[in-house]
Amino acid sequence: MWQLREGSHPVLTDEGGAILNERTGRWTYLTPTASAAVLFLLASGSEDQAAEQYATLYGLSPERAAVDVRGVADALTTQGIAGEPVAPSGWSRWWR
Repeated sequence: MWQLREGSHPVLTDEGGAILNERTGRWTYLTPTASAAVLFLLASGSEDQAAEQYATLYGLSPERAAVDVRGVADALTTQGIAGEPVAPSGWSRWWR
């Protein structure tokens, strides 16, 4: 399941959005279509479901929508804003 990482704070609207990465203190700004893709990714159980909803909203082919949604997901994952949960730091394992 796609999700934002801990410390990522989204502000998403139909007119665009931004996500604050608490670790770096930087904002990532999103176009309206990228913001919609993130909303669908967060609300859906999978990228496939998000792509279906995205295709319906924008009247795109399923293939084009899947490419767009995957592109947004990959870009945010590369920036460390989204993806699999990050393992806790060494502090939580001091007793081992």
